[in-house]
Amino acid sequence: MSFLSKKKKETSPVSPLNNRRRASWSELWVNHHHHFLSPTPPPQIPKSDSRQIDLTLLLPDPTLLAIIAKVPSPHRKTLSLVCKRWMRLHGGLVRTVKVSDWEFLESGRLVSRFPNLDNLDLVVVGLNLGVGSYQSLSFVEEERLLLLSVDKVDRGLQALASGCSNLRRLVVSNASELGLLSVAEACSMLQELELHNCSDNVLLGVGAFENLQILRLFGSNSSLVSDIGLMILAQGCKRLVKLELVGCGGGFDGVKEIGECCQMLEEFTVCDHRMEPGWLGGLGYCENLKTLKLVSCKKIDRGVGLGECLSRCCPALERLHLEKCQLRDKDTVKNLFRMCEAAREVVFQDCWGLDDDIFSLGMVFGRVKLLYLEGCSLLTTSGLESVILHWHELEHLKVVSCKNVKDSEISPLLSDLFSDLVELQWRPDTRSHLWSSLTEIGIGNKGGKFFRKT
Repeated sequence: MSFLSKKKKETSPVSPLNNRRRASWSELWVNHHHHFLSPTPPPQIPKSDSRQIDLTLLLPDPTLLAIIAKVPSPHRKTLSLVCKRWMRLHGGLVRTVKVSDWEFLESGRLVSRFPNLDNLDLVVVGLNLGVGSYQSLSFVEEERLLLLSVDKVDRGLQALASGCSNLRRLVVSNASELGLLSVAEACSMLQELELHNCSDNVLLGVGAFENLQILRLFGSNSSLVSDIGLMILAQGCKRLVKLELVGCGGGFDGVKEIGECCQMLEEFTVCDHRMEPGWLGGLGYCENLKTLKLVSCKKIDRGVGLGECLSRCCPALERLHLEKCQLRDKDTVKNLFRMCEAAREVVFQDCWGLDDDIFSLGMVFGRVKLLYLEGCSLLTTSGLESVILHWHELEHLKVVSCKNVKDSEISPLLSDLFSDLVELQWRPDTRSHLWSSLTEIGIGNKGGKFFRKT
């Protein structure tokens, strides 16, 4: 009895697992293939990794570009280091680049990296700033320029023409007319051009820029711009508004041709020129010229030139600026002042030889409203007074660092003139105490203007 009961207990089910039936072969086959055919569910990102997701991938390019554009320009360069997408978007915002590695341009990487350039400086200096660097330099000395071969420069200009159609300003050195022609065909909207180491042959390519308005030409000892180059320039660039010649040659015929052909020319700058005698007479044909600026001219004109042409003047001239020029030749200065007798603003800055006798020639100016004198150590108070008392339209007077102009020598007539001025800036030397006394009595405040102290 006890044995039967014990055997029955052993055969009785102990757990529910013993009630399962064995799966058939068909069920095993279906279950096995269902495991491989069913799609895998997407991986679940842990909450701890959610901060590593790049949410900017959800933004379209125009939206992200607008956000990057709001960042101040000094901090945008660091944004280009985030990823390739940000680098591409940042490159589209860059408008100004100064190239220091010519291979960066010649290989085509510059055009692909910055497709929307409108201001490009290709004057390579003797500094190694790294591959693809576009750091800007505030000042470039002519002696430090790396003059690349003409063929190498032309290849770079051809690579530039292939992708920078929006270019507005270009600075280049030692280019040929063929290289400039390739840029002129592709960059039809170029408005400002600066050429270093320029010659007459190069100006054949400059004439192809139909919309050119500002031109700066830098000559050298080995290559000069002559009358022939100025004539070629005048025939091609008839929309010029501003022309600057640095270290260039030429003469009366070239300047006359520019005046007759470039009717829109308003500003003409001549710096350290190698002009032929008599070139000054050609300025009389610039009928719409408003600003004439002469800088670092050892001799303004080495000859009197043609008397018939010197009798002409620039009727529209408003501003005459002389800086670091030799003014010891009385006949030359007399001819220059007669040419610019219609000027309303006259500036003498660090000019040599400007004494009372030379300055007295300024009486020919009859419409002067502003006179600025700086660094004119030979001019005295009496010499200044003898001229400006004849300028009845004078409103602005600025005298800075003129050591022979003394406060103690100011006459009552000159004091009355000071009281009628709209603006007076009087600092002839560091010992001048006139400014403090004038502010107490209100001289120089006429017309609601304030007295300016340097």
